[in-house]
Amino acid sequence: MVLSDTGFWFAFFNPKDRFHAHSMAVMQRLDEGLITTWPVITETSYLLGKTLGNESQLRFLQAIEAGYVEIFQIQLHHLAHIQKLMQKYADLPMDLADASLVILAEELGHGRILSTDRRDFKTYRWKNHKPFQNLLLPDD
Repeated sequence: MVLSDTGFWFAFFNPKDRFHAHSMAVMQRLDEGLITTWPVITETSYLLGKTLGNESQLRFLQAIEAGYVEIFQIQLHHLAHIQKLMQKYADLPMDLADASLVILAEELGHGRILSTDRRDFKTYRWKNHKPFQNLLLPDD
């Protein structure tokens, strides 16, 4: 399973986004499933609605309902670690959606992610020292 961030989903569902064509191409050649978290779904839905309107939110939610992505459930016991991560990366700052993806990487044991956010996911570490590998925008 490959982690999927808000930026990826926003680009995928927004034909005007500069990463739209690239996100579509990566999705077509990806040979494994995607996984994300409810904070990412919430953030993506909000941004799509704010930028493109209700119809784009509905298309995104229909894709979620159709099973295009697995949803990892953040649990109460994750919240203390999420808060520590948000404090650690406060200078970026780290939001709940990003912190939830760090938790997910730790649970899965890998940091392979689709994200348009190069800066943050190049900085974040899962298990305190392991870097993310951005499959959407690999390092040049």
